[in-house]
Amino acid sequence: MRLALFDLDNTLLAGDSDFEWAQFLIEKGVLDRELYEAKNQTFYDQYKSGTLDIHEFLDFQLKPLAHHPRAQLDAWHDEYMRTRIVPMVAKGAPALLARHVGDTRVIVTATNSFVTAPIAHYLGVEHLIATEPEQVGGEFTGKVSGLPSFKDGKVTRLEQWLTGQGENLATVTESWFYSDSLNDLPLLARVRHPVAVDPDATLLAHAQAAGWPVISLR
Repeated sequence: MRLALFDLDNTLLAGDSDFEWAQFLIEKGVLDRELYEAKNQTFYDQYKSGTLDIHEFLDFQLKPLAHHPRAQLDAWHDEYMRTRIVPMVAKGAPALLARHVGDTRVIVTATNSFVTAPIAHYLGVEHLIATEPEQVGGEFTGKVSGLPSFKDGKVTRLEQWLTGQGENLATVTESWFYSDSLNDLPLLARVRHPVAVDPDATLLAHAQAAGWPVISLR
């Protein structure tokens, strides 16, 4: 197996799908601006600095899913895709993804699968490893199911997925991981070809010290 892994937010996208989903709901009046906008920004700043408490964030991000029927959420998501995500695709992302046609392509993201599965489909990426929101009878409970796909959790979730494919990171023929974030250093360190994409300052310094390629998709 030749394995091409891609972070999503601020890598294949020139922005953050999690942050934009909350902003979209605020602007539609679904979420109260006064209560949610400052919190959304605070969590995003914590993510960028590497200090995010993922469980505290998921409690904030997933609870609104439990307050609305799935059909309504899906309708909102269709509008969000058209107005927020499609314009946010990094201009170099299609060419990078095309370079790995024929490889096993996987988006590995901390953002939940309700938000990201349609994005992966739009980008034509066959596999997705994301944080999973708990569902009962097809409706969201507002809780997380299993291990969040974040920091070391990305490595664990990927290894679990590879086990299901009869593989592991040590046996794949070639492996790449493209990411912008210091939060992805655990997984970047595990692949044969780590690539920093429009990286934050911490990842850029690490990549330069380690001799990793640094590219831009913007």
